[in-house]
Amino acid sequence: MYRSQYDSDVTLWSPQGRLHQVEYACEAVKQGSVVLGLKSSTHAVLVGLRRSPSDLAHHQEKLFKIDAHCAIGVSGLTSDGRRLCKYMRSETLNYRYVYNASMPVSRMVLDVADKCQGQTQTSQGRPFGVGLLVIGYDTNGAHLYETDPAGNYFEYLAYSIGARNQAAKTYLEKKYDTFTDIGQDELIQHGVNALKETVRTRDLTLTTDNTSVIVVGKNCNVQHLNDEQLQPFIDKVEADNDAADEAENEQKDGAMDVDQ
Repeated sequence: MYRSQYDSDVTLWSPQGRLHQVEYACEAVKQGSVVLGLKSSTHAVLVGLRRSPSDLAHHQEKLFKIDAHCAIGVSGLTSDGRRLCKYMRSETLNYRYVYNASMPVSRMVLDVADKCQGQTQTSQGRPFGVGLLVIGYDTNGAHLYETDPAGNYFEYLAYSIGARNQAAKTYLEKKYDTFTDIGQDELIQHGVNALKETVRTRDLTLTTDNTSVIVVGKNCNVQHLNDEQLQPFIDKVEADNDAADEAENEQKDGAMDVDQ
């Protein structure tokens, strides 16, 4: 059986029990630029790599504030991400109007996951081709959630989505044990370090133009770091990278001398 026979409609099951259009939407997430999140006991951080369609264009924003206590990062079709961002802002605004309180992060994630899942059950539309990382802080502490086009959602200590995200996951898996008790600045630095791992093979230098950071936490509303606030973290990771390259070159030169 050919796959093309069963991917003309999102509601059409294949004989293997698969929804191919949903799988295609999940593949779109993997093609987007990388976004990663991590949390401590008091703070949560999102770090995103912005892309520019050309040298003449501004870099496209990946991180969005939803409410004073939560924010999202998107990977995949950014236009779909903006649609979900608008929906989440509307939901949090309505909740605050009715209850005069911030919407619990878990409830907000459940609502947007239900909306994504609903798109997989109607032939009048298509699945959202975007994955979300959601951070927030509420009465239960700091949170980091991930949602996908199929409507699944999971809570994580640290996670990354998008192209070349495995390098970031490897870094986060090595370091996540230390995240619990560290401060805001250290958490941001770990996030920028993890982002650097994803672009190392592309020989890309991180700058304030292509790097975006949002943080939220205890006694700290959502803050999107500006260039001046972000620059020290980028300087540190690039300096460490240059030092590592110099050490590697010296080691290679030493090995060549021994061979001669």
